[in-house]
Amino acid sequence: MSDQKTIHLNGENRTTSAPDIAALVREIGLAPEKVAVEHNGEIAPRSRLTEIALAEGDRLEIVHFVGGGDHGSTGEDTWSVAGHTFRSRLIVGTGKYKDFAQNAAALEASGAEIVTVAVRRVNVSDPDQPMLTDFIDPKKVTYLPNTAGCFTADEAVRTLRLAREAGGWDLVKLEVLGEAKTLYPDMRETLRATETLANEGFKPMVYCADDPIAAKQLEDAGAVAIMPLGAPIGSGLGIQNRVTIRLIVEGARVPVLVDAGVGTASDAAVGMELGCDGILMNTAIAEAKDPIRMARAMKLAVQAGRDAYLSGRMATRKYADPSSPLAGLI
Repeated sequence: MSDQKTIHLNGENRTTSAPDIAALVREIGLAPEKVAVEHNGEIAPRSRLTEIALAEGDRLEIVHFVGGGDHGSTGEDTWSVAGHTFRSRLIVGTGKYKDFAQNAAALEASGAEIVTVAVRRVNVSDPDQPMLTDFIDPKKVTYLPNTAGCFTADEAVRTLRLAREAGGWDLVKLEVLGEAKTLYPDMRETLRATETLANEGFKPMVYCADDPIAAKQLEDAGAVAIMPLGAPIGSGLGIQNRVTIRLIVEGARVPVLVDAGVGTASDAAVGMELGCDGILMNTAIAEAKDPIRMARAMKLAVQAGRDAYLSGRMATRKYADPSSPLAGLI
């Protein structure tokens, strides 16, 4: 839309259609009379918030009073990628379900706000057949077009150009596969595609090997999120190399999400306990005997893993340490 603009709000990029500062403050759920605003380095008088128009690239700080001391986050535990903010840290796919209705029900149970969608040719011989958009509304759920099945950078870039033309998406998921048996990424082609897409204004979230060096190269090339595999796509083996996933998390300046290999809820929890920003999965839910119940389990597992990470787990020890003191025993 022509009135959409990207601003820098409280240290993060945000896309908004708010015409002025007061409208922006209300958009994020605050009352203009209860906050203070700095606009491009200057204090914006509260009495003039409705008069100060927002423009592309504006930098704003919005503050309010809280109890003394550092209380950390005062709201929900959200995460952001390329100016988009989400509450759920679970991303789900849209393949392998028995039908679109089951897919939609699993999505609702999961609480996910992003779904990955493949780009495929329209069936011109039966244009009236059901479509995913009939069951999952792209106005309510963020569609993340992906390049599943692409084996070269050129194929992937072409696919995402078509996706942007079809739906206007610039936040996309890039994967360039090396060969069909393992579905491991071809990192040379992946890096080439990332550079091309970033230069064309795309915001690629990139599926990659669990390699800290490759992850850094992708970030430098313009990836807005790094998505290392936990295990081969569709394998359900769980996270096989916690060390490298943790190293990627520690070195990244963009979100890190485990992509591929999750089989059950404990796998999702492990990924979140390593400090990942989120988990992407498809087969683990779609191929469960009860996909709806598994979707709920994954939602809870991601939340539990995140809470465990934020709480700071106890130290591991070589020997036992009794919970109750041994002194004073009868």
